[in-house]
Amino acid sequence: MGKNNVLIIGAGGVGRVTAFKCAQRRDVFQNITFASRTKSKCDAIVNDIYDKGCPKTIRTEAIDADKVPELVALINDVQPNLVINVALPYQDLTIMESCLLTGVNYLDTANYEHPDTAKFCYEPQWSYDNKFKKNGLLALLGCGFDPGVTNVYTAYAKKHIFDKIDTLDIIDCNAGDHGYPFATNFNPEINIREVSAKGRFFKDGQWHVTEPLSVQKVFNFPEGIGDKDIYLLFHEEMESLAKHLPEIRQMRFWMTFGESYLTHLRVLENVGMTRIDAVDYNGHKIVPLQFLKALLPDPATLGSRTKGKTCIGCWLSGVKDGVEKFYYIYNVCDHETCYAETGAQAVSYTTGVPAALGAKLILTGQWNGNGVFNMEQFDPDPFMQEIGNWGLPWIETFPNKQRI
Repeated sequence: MGKNNVLIIGAGGVGRVTAFKCAQRRDVFQNITFASRTKSKCDAIVNDIYDKGCPKTIRTEAIDADKVPELVALINDVQPNLVINVALPYQDLTIMESCLLTGVNYLDTANYEHPDTAKFCYEPQWSYDNKFKKNGLLALLGCGFDPGVTNVYTAYAKKHIFDKIDTLDIIDCNAGDHGYPFATNFNPEINIREVSAKGRFFKDGQWHVTEPLSVQKVFNFPEGIGDKDIYLLFHEEMESLAKHLPEIRQMRFWMTFGESYLTHLRVLENVGMTRIDAVDYNGHKIVPLQFLKALLPDPATLGSRTKGKTCIGCWLSGVKDGVEKFYYIYNVCDHETCYAETGAQAVSYTTGVPAALGAKLILTGQWNGNGVFNMEQFDPDPFMQEIGNWGLPWIETFPNKQRI
């Protein structure tokens, strides 16, 4: 087993960025295997990586991540120190199970979802904690941007900015334009399930439920992005932050949507195209949302068309030395710059970069432990010291009032 040997599973936009970033740091990632259901996707990405001048030493493989025996066989053959799961959230548990069976550490970027239930919940993965502890293994969940960097921002604010955090608003803006009437910036099935679900926010020790996209505000984003409509959603990092930082009295997640996107989504919902239960069509069972996914543009192809910026960050209030203060920490990422480097747009970039850095911190022992962890449970400082050099610099401001 090589000291710095990783297996990356998943060849979508995030997998592309993760593979690029690992290949750029061969001082850390000396042996890389890149696998997905369709090996040709891995081969095409690896050829792009080679075109950027990286050493021609990446191995590619085909793998069905739904099948534990196949995963176990591949892991045993590759002998990695860490499996980086950037496949579909449906496959988190099979990959975690395979890591347990083979004695390998695990990392992912999004929490588990059951294919038949539109519900985001860490509990199925947290239930593996004792098994990973008993096997002396580490599993790091949600090592993307949100979840991921937003968790680290919050942990950093707790360590350095506040004695006690009172409120947290996580705000995710994609101000990019891909030119299509309707498309999603990551997997359409996951994206539409997420957006069409009921909203939830945490306040005074309880979860409060809202109707989908029923709570809206306007937020003025920095660096020329300007005023955008933001909508309250539920997002999985709030579940882990509420568990590990219970002092936070109120926690909300907001995301921007343009009116064209919302209009298309409403029509699709009204005609049943966002359903996740199977329906009969000419004697065949089909899932409308899966059929819709086949019709929509592949998010991995949006990079060359997308212009504009993303802005993702955390707006916090709390107390330091008895004085109330406010803190806004964020990253701004340019779609065209990301595409020039990796061939992917900024939504994939902002998820794939943290996955690669998190993997580095595990391999070098800066983040360590036995069991199942979320990002906020580790020391934020090593991550914050490096993330800017990996392509996601952060900016912090100290506003004079709460404004969310």
